[in-house]
Amino acid sequence: MEKKFLHIIGENQGIIHKVCNMYCDAEEDRHDLFQEIVAQLWKSFPTFRNESKVTTWMYRVGLNTAITTFKKSKRRPDRNWLSYENFQVADENHEAETEESIKMLHRAVAQLTGIEKSIILLFLENKKYEEIAEITGITQNYVRVKMNRIKKKLKILMDKEE
Repeated sequence: MEKKFLHIIGENQGIIHKVCNMYCDAEEDRHDLFQEIVAQLWKSFPTFRNESKVTTWMYRVGLNTAITTFKKSKRRPDRNWLSYENFQVADENHEAETEESIKMLHRAVAQLTGIEKSIILLFLENKKYEEIAEITGITQNYVRVKMNRIKKKLKILMDKEE
């Protein structure tokens, strides 16, 4: 069982890193969250029944762990969460205007709630509403409603910055 778990983690650790980067600013916090997510995955591994994809299960456990940690950190103001520096831009030759727009978007995403960050992360990962619903534990219809609200909220936050 341990070998199978380690294989799954090794094959899909990118999911955990994405979640950690979305919710944590400092390297130490990302490392701590990574360890916490792996611990929660291990804890829930014996009850995983392959009724969903492994990646869906990993996203669900990872996001729930991150949201719980994020909520706890709100009570500890010494922690800094999510800044636009965590996002890597693949193309180094993009225009300064585009770079500023990306930074503005990341600052806006930083102001979203935990569940909103989860939904936008999965949306940006090109997950379908059905899979987002399965991972987050909310209905597909509510995912659509939340996505519309998140888009409007991001637009408002970005318009304020201009």
